Amino acid sequence: MAGKKQFDVGVVLDAAMVQFWRAGHADTSVDDLSRATGLNRSSLYSSFGDKDALYLRCLDRYAARYGGRYDQALSCAAEEPLQAVRAFFEVTLERIADPDVPDGCLIAQTAMASPVLGPAIAARAGEALGLQLARLRTALGAAELAEGEADDFAVHLAAVNQSLAVMSRAGSSRKQLRAIVDISVGALSHALSARSR
Repeated sequence: MAGKKQFDVGVVLDAAMVQFWRAGHADTSVDDLSRATGLNRSSLYSSFGDKDALYLRCLDRYAARYGGRYDQALSCAAEEPLQAVRAFFEVTLERIADPDVPDGCLIAQTAMASPVLGPAIAARAGEALGLQLARLRTALGAAELAEGEADDFAVHLAAVNQSLAVMSRAGSSRKQLRAIVDISVGALSHALSARSR
């Protein structure tokens, strides 16, 4: 259409996502989003809706980007459960170490702020955390753990995964984060060994 400015929606969403990720929902203004994306306020509103609607789009983009990586990591859980869980954590550790994205996790950050966010955003963060838990339950269910044990480990590993993001944002070293992963994988290894005896 003549006279209408064109832009890459994916690039804009990535820029907005990084802004929200770095500063949080409450501390990100529409002017901040305008600076980050290069779009004026009017273009942001007409293309993405209000700040909450844009945040939801960014959460979905984040969950899809990293969710696919978690799914791939866990795909060998039936044959190699320890390798799969270690690969699952590696997705998080690689994201944490990536200099092109902020430290921590947008989902964890959103979940922690959910009491002061709108109900739609809080619900979407809960859905994302629930999906991660379900993905771990499915993987561990295929790993010949007892059903209750698979559920318990899924909850534990999901919690550890979120804590890695929080602790990295608080300044924990990569060595400390890897030690946390090693302890969790060691506990799972012990449970699998006990099951096979």
